[in-house]
Amino acid sequence: MPNIIALLLWFACGLAAAADVSLVGVIGGKAAVVALDGGDPKTVKVGQTWNGITVLSVDKDSALMEIEGTRRVLQQGQHYRRAVPASDRSQVTLAAGPGGHFVGEGAVNGQSIRFLVDTGATSIALPASFARRAGIDFRRGEPGLSNTANGLVPVYRVNLDTVRLGAIELQSVEAVVFEGGLDTALLGMSFLNRVDMRREGDTMTLTRRY
Repeated sequence: MPNIIALLLWFACGLAAAADVSLVGVIGGKAAVVALDGGDPKTVKVGQTWNGITVLSVDKDSALMEIEGTRRVLQQGQHYRRAVPASDRSQVTLAAGPGGHFVGEGAVNGQSIRFLVDTGATSIALPASFARRAGIDFRRGEPGLSNTANGLVPVYRVNLDTVRLGAIELQSVEAVVFEGGLDTALLGMSFLNRVDMRREGDTMTLTRRY
């Protein structure tokens, strides 16, 4: 497990789920570099739509975008934060299992999975066997190597369409897929950074931030 966590730290880290839209930069008058919820930047060409964001035009240091049906001009480095009603802030409460670890039922890309909550892991970590069942073409992701109990194994950094834990579902979540040496899916900070965590004794409550 320490080797797995170290590897995840090496990888450090539809618009309905995105609360923070930021304009990272512009490329001439042809494209905007946009990030959602602090995730990896994406180059979106003028006239193109990505995750519910349409880039209408690009200026020297700004971009006109249509977000949630409303046109907004963002300056380079500026953020647009969408408020989510309190009633939409879904929650899940987990009970501590053997060894004090918190385990919860969830899904990745619609495929059921059991997660072990791991605040020491930067990203979600998935076994390759599960990734295949979930239809994740992980070998097209960013490759790397991890030293596990079974020796060096290939790992791949990918982006998951949806991740659900209980009633909380998030979109576009970073993960790392292990081709060996990992039997349990780890729910790391790429998911946990987007929820509020409160622990009381043997229970942990996660509340979606946005």
